Amino acid sequence: MMKNKKMVKGIALGAMIAALAAGGTAAYLTDFETATNSFTVGKVDIALEEPGWKPEENTKIVPTQVIKKDPYVENKGVNEAFVYLEVSVPVREIITAAADGTRNNLEKTELFSYSKNSDWTQMERKEIGQNMVYTYAYNHILNPGEKTTTLFDTVTFANIIEGQLDMQQLDMPVRAYAIQATNTGDGSTTVLEQAKAAYQKYINQNKGQAGGVTK
Repeated sequence: MMKNKKMVKGIALGAMIAALAAGGTAAYLTDFETATNSFTVGKVDIALEEPGWKPEENTKIVPTQVIKKDPYVENKGVNEAFVYLEVSVPVREIITAAADGTRNNLEKTELFSYSKNSDWTQMERKEIGQNMVYTYAYNHILNPGEKTTTLFDTVTFANIIEGQLDMQQLDMPVRAYAIQATNTGDGSTTVLEQAKAAYQKYINQNKGQAGGVTK
């Protein structure tokens, strides 16, 4: 009889342990962590340089004079960029002379000429007011910290007949533009085609703004 009582107690204790174990299955193993993804906005920043241009040396220019003028662009930002140079050449109705001294007819003439370097491609040529405005695209994407080659290295004053422009100030402004190279092309395969598509987006974005192209 005593043996049976012990067995009953043993069964009862086992049942209690089983009940506790069953209740413990309601607690789940868990964990938690977080990741903060920080983004820094990029920056397109360029500088237009003309180290050879010395304005103080060009106050008394004469016909056919060759003048140092060497514009290039430096990427001072943190993003790759398409870059462009715009040159406004003054135009006047004047009489020029041929190389042998023969007088040409009175006609509209660009007062300065130059030889473009091969890393640049002309995109536009349009007459605006008293200027012929040329726009060039750089043939390569300009990486941060890089510089383009010069668009040209010298300009040559036209061989004008004396007495037509005496003491007049002639301006030949150069402007530089840039737009991010990422996500601005049109899916074209060449850099130049992408640069042309990006230039139109630059025009659209900057209409009426200080950075707008010459119109």
